[in-house]
Amino acid sequence: MSRASTASSRRASTGKARRPRLLVLATVFVALVASTQRAAPAFVWTPQLDGGGGSSASPQPPLHVVDIAAVPPPARRVRVQAGGDLQRALDQAQPGDQIELDAGATYVGPFRLPKKDRDGWVVVTSAGSGLPAPGERVGPRHAPVMAKLRAATTPVIKADPGAHHYRFVGVEIAPAGGTFLYALVELGGAERALDQLPHDVIFDRCYLHGDPAKGSRRGIALNARRAAVVDSYLADFKEVGADSQAIAGWNGPGPFTIANNYLEAAGENVMFGGEDPSIDGLVPADIRVTRNHFAKPLRWWSAHRSYEGSAWAVKNLFELKNARRVLVDGNLFENSWGDAQTGFAILLKSANQEGGAPWSVTPKQRMPRIVPKKPSVPIGRKHD
Repeated sequence: MSRASTASSRRASTGKARRPRLLVLATVFVALVASTQRAAPAFVWTPQLDGGGGSSASPQPPLHVVDIAAVPPPARRVRVQAGGDLQRALDQAQPGDQIELDAGATYVGPFRLPKKDRDGWVVVTSAGSGLPAPGERVGPRHAPVMAKLRAATTPVIKADPGAHHYRFVGVEIAPAGGTFLYALVELGGAERALDQLPHDVIFDRCYLHGDPAKGSRRGIALNARRAAVVDSYLADFKEVGADSQAIAGWNGPGPFTIANNYLEAAGENVMFGGEDPSIDGLVPADIRVTRNHFAKPLRWWSAHRSYEGSAWAVKNLFELKNARRVLVDGNLFENSWGDAQTGFAILLKSANQEGGAPWSVTPKQRMPRIVPKKPSVPIGRKHD
């Protein structure tokens, strides 16, 4: 992700660079030009990554964690029926409230998350009992039992500076039909002080997707403190001529939890860094990425028989340009091919993206279990 064009990114990625330091226990370098008709079995692959300086020091695990435990029973239930004013309910909500929306009903935004004076969760959820239990991933099949948040302007949901303690459970978030949005959810972005950042925001068993034909650039801009995306399904984040992500963060310190989700995007499915932080010295940290399914549909690949005809800019499945203390464990990485870049499953580099963040760093990260599925280029390490 950068403000430069994809063509510039392609030139940068193919230029001469120092040979990356990469030690792996198994070397698998399979491009998607190989036959995709034979489904390669999933396997567990344990890499060892040299952090760039040849140091034998062990990578640091995350020091802090997001509490994603279920919230206490609500102090008050606020029902917003189909056609009701959800923004008014958000404005008037008190810590401990649960806002309940009609399953299957559409609520038209955009919506703001105002800052509250006290701690305590405000839960926004779909009424009814059709959702899976906590810990189980949702999918498109659950859309009929979810309230639908829509907007024709970016973003659908935006957190005010300092907004905190919001938990969305079992809602569908998407653009208005036939609309391209730059982001569905914005949790911070250009704040210049830590206390201005949103914090304690969780998306739990939610279905976020771009427009099937137009796409969207980003699902969630994760520039916050203590934020999580769990048991959710994010799909159809794609753009022609620019990077796109299901989840991206560059101006939030963490901690972050991304667990048990389906994550689909053309550019980088999940990325930290890629744009200079507005907060001096900030490095996103304490990031847990566990038990997710990263995927790029083969219908986005021009060489495949299912190609849908749109030249989405395809890059990598997971990329770090400015991050520390990252745990990547038990994830499935499926389909990656050369397009706007080489097409790594995982790309690690330290990048002062726009020249204003010389502190950018991606030291050794913990990746105890990686599960590639079907052809992909596994891991790349670059040094800028």
